Amino acid sequence: MLPRPLPADAASSSDRFEDKPVFAILTIDDDIQLFRGNRQNFADLLKTGEKMGFTAYVVTVGNLKLKSARVLGYTYREEDDAWVKAWFPSPGVIYNRIPQREDEMLPHVKRKLVAIARTPGIRLFNRRFFNKWSLFKWLNENRLSRRYIPETKRLTAPVVLASLLKRHRLLYLKPVRGKAGVGIMSVKVQPEKSLPYRLQIQEEKGSRTFRCATLGRLWGKMRSESASSGEPYIAQQGIQLAAVGERPFDLRALVQKNAEGQWELTGIGARVAGISSITTHVPRGGYIDDPEKLLVSVFGREKAGKVLGKVRGTAVLLARQIERSSRLRLGEMSMDLGIDSDGNVWFFEANSKPMKFDEPHIRGKSLERIFQYSLYLHRLNQKRKGGGQP
Repeated sequence: MLPRPLPADAASSSDRFEDKPVFAILTIDDDIQLFRGNRQNFADLLKTGEKMGFTAYVVTVGNLKLKSARVLGYTYREEDDAWVKAWFPSPGVIYNRIPQREDEMLPHVKRKLVAIARTPGIRLFNRRFFNKWSLFKWLNENRLSRRYIPETKRLTAPVVLASLLKRHRLLYLKPVRGKAGVGIMSVKVQPEKSLPYRLQIQEEKGSRTFRCATLGRLWGKMRSESASSGEPYIAQQGIQLAAVGERPFDLRALVQKNAEGQWELTGIGARVAGISSITTHVPRGGYIDDPEKLLVSVFGREKAGKVLGKVRGTAVLLARQIERSSRLRLGEMSMDLGIDSDGNVWFFEANSKPMKFDEPHIRGKSLERIFQYSLYLHRLNQKRKGGGQP
């Protein structure tokens, strides 16, 4: 139901909202379509928030006035599939869903995010995107999380590439701020061939392959391909993933905070790689499957159960370490985890702005978890107002 616009004396007339936690989805203004972001995801969130007793709305960086008792936000009107403006009380909890790294790096956006974090009475979570290199540094700080990381180096010079290729016949080269598999390359050493270095470059669908005679030529080709992105790269030990029908698969775990503010696994999905694709991303020819079914087909039922149990525990352990080392308040993250042919678990990537999971049982639970955690943050705000510990 569309909230009525608040009048000018919103501070006094918004008492009717006082008993409700106020939750805002933060995004960025857009000249053409009012605001940016996944509108279906936002609509689902607002609907879930309303069911769970929240006043919930979408607000842009430009419209969020931190010293005002009310803000101009957007809500979704289902009957005519329209987004409409309305006045809302200032939020107590803000969920950052600014959709692009480039938007988040704009000076006025960075200033606003800093100001939000410093504003008493507002709890902001998932303040920024992750950087791949930072993730591996954070996980290396703890001996328990370190064991799940493939060897990873910043790709700064040919000597780094040469050193890694002496130890690993397969490497993945990734842009540190890449998203959805864009810009990923792989290097495979095949010493029996006359052109022993094989460079495979991920494209929209499928990939291109080049063969090089020397490390110098490989480096030159890799540099020319990565130059267009302007991004620094990391090089990572290639893991021989478990596969079905010669198509490797990995697992995508969604980890979120619960009503007690503790990390919990919400669900696990599986993504099978497309034919000739470097990654398992669905837009690049991959497909979604059931993780238990895939693991049973590779390892048998008993071992598959143990592997899944290990994945569940590992995902929560890694989420705790990422939050601890990043010093950020996080409410959720998705993770790409690999299982090798021996059943070992490997960490590849984490995303602080997870795309929605297509699996219905994960999707429904994930929406509720956002508000369970937000209620926990709201109660912390109430304690602080009442003079208790924050």
